[in-house]
Amino acid sequence: MTHAVRRHDVHLTHPEWSRSATIYQINTRQFTPDGTFEAAARELSRLHELGVRILWLMPVHEIGVVNRKGALGSPYAVRDYYSVNPEFGTLTDLRAFVDAAHARGMRVILDWVANHTAWDNPLVEEHPEWYARDWQGALQPTPWWDWDDVVDLDFHRPGVRSYMIDAMAYWVRQADVDGFRCDVAGLVPVDFWEQARAELCRIKPVFMLAEAEHRDLHDRAFDATYGWSWNLALHHIASGRADVTALRVYHAEHEKSFPDDGMRMLFVSNHDKNSWEGTEF
Repeated sequence: MTHAVRRHDVHLTHPEWSRSATIYQINTRQFTPDGTFEAAARELSRLHELGVRILWLMPVHEIGVVNRKGALGSPYAVRDYYSVNPEFGTLTDLRAFVDAAHARGMRVILDWVANHTAWDNPLVEEHPEWYARDWQGALQPTPWWDWDDVVDLDFHRPGVRSYMIDAMAYWVRQADVDGFRCDVAGLVPVDFWEQARAELCRIKPVFMLAEAEHRDLHDRAFDATYGWSWNLALHHIASGRADVTALRVYHAEHEKSFPDDGMRMLFVSNHDKNSWEGTEF
């Protein structure tokens, strides 16, 4: 007996250049000895020869100082969404990097942190009503994690949504980036991402990658989501904790509930999964 598989439709068009493309993540600070966009641009021919077609730049913005982690701080504590971290260069330098990538047939996506900001982001003072609050009315870092260098935005506020979409559009227009890798996308309402995708595609076709593994994100917001369960299964297989049947979970879920045209990012290395010892979902 043949059983019909129910699929979820995709209502967006993937850029043709994104299909089966190899994504390469760049931490600008550590990628070269100089740690700048200019120095990174000198490596583009090498990356192209490796087969890279999409370059994912980790957050390029100024990093918050208040409550920062360590001496350098986390790039995911954004102090100003319209800024460029001066350690890396200027907006002109970033645009030159993007232009050089485009000249080689590669595309560039920016890491976008919508869920939270640094404590000293100007929005904290200018729009305190845009932030989530705990039961005492205080600013609230993302619950359950050790992210005490950031505070959560409240996406029930229309102003937050408008501001964030305008900021994303700024980088598409001014730096000519080709889309975004969206940090902790599953912690931000899906309908916001759908609204953002529609607005960005009015400027140019973009590629959107969600740091999440939820099928509904594929409907109208994201081209691709993470294959977390695939990656975990491979690590368990490689370390002798499982055999190839561990991949059944990923493939069964993907086949049953993810859309036919929904892309999954399958990866063996990722900046926040450097150590898997003892990791479970």
